[in-house]
Formats: sequence, structure tokens, C-alpha cells
Amino acid sequence: MKPILYYVHDPMCSWCWGYRPTWDALQQALPEDIQQVNVVGGLAPDSDEAMPMEQQKLIAGHWQRIAEELGTKFNFDFWTNCAPRRSTYPACRAVLAAAAQGAEEAMINAIQHAYYLRAMNPSDASTLIALAKDIGLDTQRFTDDLASAGIQRELERHFALRRSIDVYSFPSLVLQIGQESYPVPLDYQDHQISAEFIAAKVADCVVAAQVKR
Repeated sequence: MKPILYYVHDPMCSWCWGYRPTWDALQQALPEDIQQVNVVGGLAPDSDEAMPMEQQKLIAGHWQRIAEELGTKFNFDFWTNCAPRRSTYPACRAVLAAAAQGAEEAMINAIQHAYYLRAMNPSDASTLIALAKDIGLDTQRFTDDLASAGIQRELERHFALRRSIDVYSFPSLVLQIGQESYPVPLDYQDHQISAEFIAAKVADCVVAAQVKR
């Protein structure tokens, strides 16, 4: 059985957006025998309520900090052009609905660019459906899936998996080898930190398995 690297994220997590270039580099550096699995974590449940102004200022402050520390680009027009809601479950469902059409990564990328660079609101189903069209999905199937019981069950399965590997913050990396899971150290600007840990842990487990024989 291949080792599994779980990437636990939320498409509307600003730190996940800040980590994106390093995550892309890490994926390129991983050996082929590592299975990569995305897990949507769910930052905030469904809500139709407007985000309180104090919370808007808090999250906009996180964006500013990430921009300053990591050089990440943000379009702060979002906070004036949109009606923010503290609701990321719709975006998580969109990732799962896109995955059903083989477009998981494309939807994650589309949501992040829409939210952080295009000042669009991924808490809105209309935005998510527009993004599905942009990336070439069957939009009627996507629209139906987005509100389906099947995608809701898949969302809950992701949440249960996240809890089973003891992850409660995003982004997080967890390496699973057999029945053992190992939290992977994560550096926002240096993918080698994670890559070296993963390589060492896999090598240790291979040696241990050989000794048992």
C-alpha cells in the first residue's frame, strides 16, 4: 500500500492561499509512490447572515498580514464589492462536486482566484456555478450535485477523516504509512522542510518493515 499524504485545507482559507505556491512546489517534489489526497476541512458552516463588520476587519487583517509576510496577492475590493458571509461549506461542496467530474484541482484553483484576486464571493452558489462553467464542467450536473445528499455525505466523510487524523487547523499535512499517521512540519515558504520529513519517515518505515521480516 502506498503512503498517503493528506493535504487538509479549505478553499476559502487565506493561509491556504498563502501556502499555495509552496504546496505546488511540494507536490512536484514528492516521489511518485506517495499518494496525494486533498481533504476539505470546512472552516465555517452554512450561513445566510452577513458577516459582522468586526469579523470582516479581522479577516481583512489576516489578508494584510499574509500579504506582508509571504508576498501573497489579494484583491481587497472583495470587502466593498461583495456581501461577505462566514460560510465556507458551499465552496467545500463545490470542490467535491467538481471532483465528481475529475476537476478537483481546477475548482480549488478557480475558487481561490475568484475569492482572493477577482473579488467574487464563493459563499454564493451563483459564483460557484459560474466558476464551474469557467472550467468547462457540465454546469447542470454540477448545480444538481452541489445541493445533493450525496455531496453532503461526501463532505461529512471528509470532516470525519480530518478528525480521525487529528487535524483542526488549515493548511495541514499528515503522512499515513500503513496504520500510522504522522503530522508533517509545514513551512509557508520552503517546501523542502516537508519534503525532507516525508522522505525520512518513509525511509524509516521501509527499514523497520525489513527488520520485521
